[in-house]
Amino acid sequence: MTPQHSDRMIPGLKEIEAASGRIEGIASRTPLVESPALSKLTGYQVYLKLECFQPTKVFKIRGAYNKISRIPQRSVVAASSGNHGIAVAYSSRILGKRCTVVVPESVVREKAEKIEELGAELIKAGRTSDVREAKARQLAEETGASFVHPFNDPEVIAGQGTCGLEIAQQLNEFDAVLVPVGGGGLVSGISTALKALKPSAKVYGVEPVAAPKLSEALKAGRVVRTPPQSSMADGLLPTSLGELTYAICSRRVDGAFLVSEKEILKATRLMFQPGGIIAEPSGAAPLAPLLSGALRPLGKRVVIVVSGGNISRELLSKVISS
Repeated sequence: MTPQHSDRMIPGLKEIEAASGRIEGIASRTPLVESPALSKLTGYQVYLKLECFQPTKVFKIRGAYNKISRIPQRSVVAASSGNHGIAVAYSSRILGKRCTVVVPESVVREKAEKIEELGAELIKAGRTSDVREAKARQLAEETGASFVHPFNDPEVIAGQGTCGLEIAQQLNEFDAVLVPVGGGGLVSGISTALKALKPSAKVYGVEPVAAPKLSEALKAGRVVRTPPQSSMADGLLPTSLGELTYAICSRRVDGAFLVSEKEILKATRLMFQPGGIIAEPSGAAPLAPLLSGALRPLGKRVVIVVSGGNISRELLSKVISS
């Protein structure tokens, strides 16, 4: 994808507002609430944008439904670590489309079960995002199905941007928004909406040390492919941003924080108690920088995007007992 082509494909506020109309009644307008417990713990006024309260327990339904509702083909194929697959399966079920989802061999069992419960065919392939995407594209080519990319697609990004649109509508004043980063679709959409509606607010990505694709891309000034590694934040492990999400992030995202596995686990535990929210590690990760004590100035009011709540029973038990 050339830079010029990327520019033509970058969605703006108009596309996000159109997506908001399409997903109305399908995706939830999720709560944005202050957490007194986390505010006291961190010293910031912490607000939680609770995407874990979506019907699929994850923000991905926004982009998936916006995309699939505009696809003429009757079959779709997706590659996913789990959450995108759940959202694509859910949207396909509503829209009456046949759905196939390619997941890693190490997929969280509960996520795989949910995908199949929603009527999609599940195929396991490899352990990295590159392998499963190649398999999904092969299947799409062989069957004539439409491939639904998890992040590097303008309609997916516009759908995710509706989360940022809601933040701007729900909270009059805030200084910074912390967003978990996998392939960059969510932070691209949110930053697009907020830079149009609340230009003074800073938008930061948060990603595992194991997958520093946004941090490295912002330093290098280009898309950087990082070696595949493992993390409990399985939804944040793409090895690179997309060309389109990088083009947006490089213009609209103010920086990125890297967080360790220990910090992610601590954030997940504190989100649960005292925060009172069951979040998967990918969704809890944005809390971690506020706990480190090594932050750049973020102002007073900080919004944390809790991107999902599809946590495994095994990990939830570990969080509760730790």
